[in-house]
Amino acid sequence: MSDEDGSSPQNDAPDAGQGQGQGQGQTDRPDAPGRGSDRGADRGDRGPDRGAGREGGRGAERSDVTGEQPREPSVFAAADRGPLGGESDTGGAATARRAVRTWAGGGADRLTTIHGDGTVFEGNQIFALYGSDRSSHFVQGPVPPETLDHLGRVYCATSGYRRMRDRLRDHRVLVLCGEPGSGRKATALALLDELTGGKVFRLDPRHGVDEITEDALQESGGHLLELLAEDVRAESEPRPSRSGRGEHAATARHSFTRLSELHLDRFGDLLRGRDAYGVVLVENGELADRLLRGRYGTYCAPPPADEVLHRHLWHLLRAEPDEALGAARARAARPDVVSALGLEELRPREAARLADHLARHWHGEMTEEQLLVECASFVRSQAREWFAGADRPGALPEAQPALNAGAFRIAVAVFNGSAYSLAAEAAELLAWELAVTLDPEHAPGRRLFGTHAEHRPVQARAVLEDGELDLGPAKVPVRAVRFQGEALAAAVLGEVWHGYHNVRGPVARWLRSLCDDPRPEVWVRASVAAGVLCSWDWIHGFRELVVPLAVTDEPVARMAAATALAEAARDPRVRPAVAAVLKDWAGSGDDALVRTALLAHGYVLAAGGVPGSLDALARVVRAREATDIDVLVPASFSVARLLASGEPAPVLRRLRQWLEDGRQNLANLVHLAVIRALSTRTTHLWGLREVPELDGHAARPLLVALLATRPDLAPELASLLRHTLTTARSGEAALEAFGGLLRRAAKDPESVGHVCAFLPRLAVDRRDRDRLRGLLNELVRDRDRPLDRAAARRMWDAVTEGANR
Repeated sequence: MSDEDGSSPQNDAPDAGQGQGQGQGQTDRPDAPGRGSDRGADRGDRGPDRGAGREGGRGAERSDVTGEQPREPSVFAAADRGPLGGESDTGGAATARRAVRTWAGGGADRLTTIHGDGTVFEGNQIFALYGSDRSSHFVQGPVPPETLDHLGRVYCATSGYRRMRDRLRDHRVLVLCGEPGSGRKATALALLDELTGGKVFRLDPRHGVDEITEDALQESGGHLLELLAEDVRAESEPRPSRSGRGEHAATARHSFTRLSELHLDRFGDLLRGRDAYGVVLVENGELADRLLRGRYGTYCAPPPADEVLHRHLWHLLRAEPDEALGAARARAARPDVVSALGLEELRPREAARLADHLARHWHGEMTEEQLLVECASFVRSQAREWFAGADRPGALPEAQPALNAGAFRIAVAVFNGSAYSLAAEAAELLAWELAVTLDPEHAPGRRLFGTHAEHRPVQARAVLEDGELDLGPAKVPVRAVRFQGEALAAAVLGEVWHGYHNVRGPVARWLRSLCDDPRPEVWVRASVAAGVLCSWDWIHGFRELVVPLAVTDEPVARMAAATALAEAARDPRVRPAVAAVLKDWAGSGDDALVRTALLAHGYVLAAGGVPGSLDALARVVRAREATDIDVLVPASFSVARLLASGEPAPVLRRLRQWLEDGRQNLANLVHLAVIRALSTRTTHLWGLREVPELDGHAARPLLVALLATRPDLAPELASLLRHTLTTARSGEAALEAFGGLLRRAAKDPESVGHVCAFLPRLAVDRRDRDRLRGLLNELVRDRDRPLDRAAARRMWDAVTEGANR
């Protein structure tokens, strides 16, 4: 009876690479009882040390012709070892995708060109800018009547305006809390204007509420006081002392930052004695949080940006034809304008500024290109406002709050969309680096109960939301933090890197430390950011960020260096420099640099394409011994990564050419790459280019993902896998890896279908079928983790079908 009917085959010796138990009776159907087996039992789920010490074991080379040879360590004993030691150490594709998208569209042109006419908008009101830091400046004295008149025409009442007016009338003093540019200043002026009939005065912001005297108040007038942002953040900050105990700053400049209801009660009594009113503006944060729980504090929510834009456009175009307003509104909603702005929601100040640009465009004072350039400067203005003079002259305690806020904004830029806990911890590490750079003699401590997590993101124009973290084997829920605008991350990092040279040192040290973190969600984010910085300034970034990582003995750091180089090569102007570095490293003889170069070529970008990357990998492998694991492991990982890069066809053709070349080192590279395609989840082979067709197959082995998305490649994949299975030195490891793939596929109905369609291509002759049936028997009879019998029957029938091809 033939072997195709499921009966026992002839008693021929099994092909090389078959496991134990594949002799007489090995072709029994998988539902037959039998002894147990461990074949493929834990494939893909074992620890990073698996296979590292299997000298003389099942991974030892065997011969098809002469039988057993002296056992010696085999390069294929490390076939399932990743470049970092374990399969999932590289993290999931979603992590890399979010990291790359963070910097997409944030080119240097957005960051390095200064545009604008020096006008900014605070809230619903336009103010002139003195200097170039685009922050509003007020002098002590009366608010001009024309300013209040203009405000009356364009002001959009915020939510709760009537309640604010009633509280101000009752208490005489009101504290408005909100972010700069949110309309709180315009709201304060509108309230005071309404209650005093236009008699409004600004109070000197250099003095606190506790320093105001009755003589400083105007009879029946309204008084506006804005606390300086750095003073608000300085509240209760500890001052480090040489004795090691914290002290509170007690300078006159910061005395009012410990603002309490006692001070506001006194201020209210003074105002009541003069039949006057007062509004204090406080930026969101710890002080605002405390005041909001008292009698005087109220949150000033920004009015809808669309309403502010409409009101300002109506005012600016009131003398124009009726269609002017509609045309300007339509232009503001155009995709290119929205993309140039890079912000999800404009603040009232920004909406007013956009209205001015649109009106100028309607009047012919601004071209389309100039309009887009001005829109692109919005995020840059925000970043410049955040960092301008953040460490103003003074001791570390006075600068520490601003440094903490700046560090948090930079950390959110790097971890945009990632877990808040990672961004917050990274911010603390960066704040320490900044502080010791500013004042090396005093190491700063950490506040334990500072700004609450619900309020801290507001400092960075960010939000907290429910998210998901891709760990590779699984996804877990996280509380994520992200900017409210896709362009803010590049604007923040660009402002710091280009604008403040002395900040580069602590930022570089911080990123290098993050790149050495074993958690993929940390080192991937940091390495991509490092690559972006290198592309902006190669001569500095390469030496400060990449080289220190590449020469270490830590695999994670070397992978981070490779990732940074590949990301830097995304810029075609920098790509030749990256290619030259990788060529030098590949031929340097330094194992650490060679491995880093091999890993970098797995990302495609450095060589400019898949063929160039494969050429670079082959040059290194050809120059090494056929059993050089230190080269073959990273090289095979890069080949597998190229297979997952969206262009698998040229990779498969090149693998076939390497086999036909006849050199064992190239053949070993092919076999290892094939085994890796069997055993590695697609998500772990992420690259810096998006491959949307593989997204739905992230948890499946790469071979299954390719069969699902590129069925036309099945013949070439089968040919390569069959060659690997029938080669003595690789067959054992390949069969074990294939067993793991079958075990995974059995749990996924869709994968079973792809695998069953593929199996006939592997069952070319009787030895092939014997090998595959023996494997299925072992998996079914595994006493610890038996293969699902229904899936096994389908696979068995698919193997039998191979005889009819």
